[in-house]
Amino acid sequence: MDSERLHPSIATPLGRELQAQSHQWTKSSLMYPIFITDEAGAKVKLGGMPNQYRWGVDRLEEFLKPLVQRGLRSVILFGVPVLKDKDPVGSLADDPQGPVIQAIQKLRELFPNLYIAADVCLCEYTSHGHCGILYENGTVDNQKSIDRLADVAVAYAKAGAHCVAPSDMMDNRIGAMHQKLVEADLRDKTTLMSYSAKFASSMYGPFREAVGSAPSFGDRRCYQLPANARGLARRAIQRDVREGADIIMVKPGLPYLDVLGDARELAPDHPRAVYQVSGEYATIHAAAAAGVGDFKALVQETMTSMVRAGASLILTYFTPELLQWLDDDEKK
Repeated sequence: MDSERLHPSIATPLGRELQAQSHQWTKSSLMYPIFITDEAGAKVKLGGMPNQYRWGVDRLEEFLKPLVQRGLRSVILFGVPVLKDKDPVGSLADDPQGPVIQAIQKLRELFPNLYIAADVCLCEYTSHGHCGILYENGTVDNQKSIDRLADVAVAYAKAGAHCVAPSDMMDNRIGAMHQKLVEADLRDKTTLMSYSAKFASSMYGPFREAVGSAPSFGDRRCYQLPANARGLARRAIQRDVREGADIIMVKPGLPYLDVLGDARELAPDHPRAVYQVSGEYATIHAAAAAGVGDFKALVQETMTSMVRAGASLILTYFTPELLQWLDDDEKK
């Protein structure tokens, strides 16, 4: 491994802002996860996620322009191919005509100041629904998986992504991506945001329905972290920092705020992200609808708790509402 790279962290205005030790959530600390499909004209309502849709690349301007005008700073893209067949190695992940590469290029053209992150995983693109390449017996071939994932990361960086964010949880994929980005002369302008402490959670159901990524057999417990594995999460965070991660992520959010606090201790000089996942989003909507609490107050309290625990960046489907509420507060 060559010496630590600092330039990727400050290659963009948002990257420079994230170096601050913030104690409150702002527009800069919100990243909006969006679902992109290769189906032209698509606007598909996601049943388990109120107010969320799967969008065709040709409708991104319609969808995002009002949010950019409201102050949206960053998005993270998840591809949902529906027009082509999936295969065991996830060939559609870096298909030049696929939804993610097409969306990156379109968004760079439409919104030059929007920070674009691309989720790097294979589960949405493989015929078996797992996050890597498998041996014949159905277990994960880690080396082939990280080689493939690194190629996907390079393809997204070449297309114009400011940030590549591996969510697969394969061992040593940060080091593999770092090296291939260096070889492609892309590392100094591409941020590596690692899902370092991603747990095998029961809170991913609505997301898996949205992207069609449920495994066709077995589960992901052999590569995502067990819920009780705080020590293993700490080791994963430290490893990813050593391998070159620029941003460390914890996923899900509220059930793992102790781990987010650990990330602040273990990587005090790195920006730290937290993903408020689909199940958390759906739960808050359901709680508000049932009269458990005020919707706005429930959402804002979760934001405050995650920043308090150490988050610099929050990936949340509530981003449109939060942008509006921040504007409303400024007008008071």
